[in-house]
Amino acid sequence: MTSGISRRARVLAAAVGTGALVPLVAAATPAAAATPAVTCTSAKAGLATKLTKDITAALATRKGTVALGLHDRSTNTTCTLRAGTAYDSASVVKVTVLATLLWDAKKTGRYLTDRESTLAKAMITKSDNAATSTLWKQLGMAKIKGFLAAAGMTQTKPGADGYWGLTQITVTDEQKLLKLITGKNAVLSDNSRAYILKLMSQVVSSQRWGTPYGVPAGVTVAVKNGWLQRSTNGWRVHSIGAFKGGGHDYTMTVLTHGNSTMNYGIATIQAVAKVIHRDLAAS
Repeated sequence: MTSGISRRARVLAAAVGTGALVPLVAAATPAAAATPAVTCTSAKAGLATKLTKDITAALATRKGTVALGLHDRSTNTTCTLRAGTAYDSASVVKVTVLATLLWDAKKTGRYLTDRESTLAKAMITKSDNAATSTLWKQLGMAKIKGFLAAAGMTQTKPGADGYWGLTQITVTDEQKLLKLITGKNAVLSDNSRAYILKLMSQVVSSQRWGTPYGVPAGVTVAVKNGWLQRSTNGWRVHSIGAFKGGGHDYTMTVLTHGNSTMNYGIATIQAVAKVIHRDLAAS
């Protein structure tokens, strides 16, 4: 070892810089404020208890800061963890961009142009950044904020100066967005909702990780993921998804940061998704 500093001390020192020390302290000092706990409720007997236990166990050994939301219409089941914590959106904001585009087109009674449709497909199915920047600029901040207000997504703060990937998002608002996409409402037309779900179901295979992991056979999948590395809080890795079939109709959001690598964040999300799909399928 070239330094007199122990490896543990260096890990702790590094943790201070990334903001990851809080959970370490909370874990080491039971008298301190406890790490937020997963809370679930359900109309189905025993399901909330099982989900709470299994999600908690799935996250027990994972580092980083994880927020999650689950809602299943069929059993009126909801789970949350850090639902109001803000994260850099990375590419999951692309669903909000598409929803804004469709909401605005509906207001003016028009269909998307061929150009807009091409950009939208690239943005969602391939997570194309250039297409996203083009649509973000075309829409402008007033329309983006207008959609967020109409959707009740009051915790979402659009990224400034064209930096859409630094939009601040929360589980609460992403779950609101998924609810709008998957159920009849006055904000998005049925055609718009179907279009968003169609593109989210056509995401390229290399980007279909995250919330779909462990989904039972016969259940439809709509997904959008995001990933971004920054100097603070390491990798942000997020996944939002909508699932229908097997007697269930549910949406899931998992947001993470403080990941050492992108793959570490993916593994955390998939550990959670796996038990959620399993527990719902068994209920």
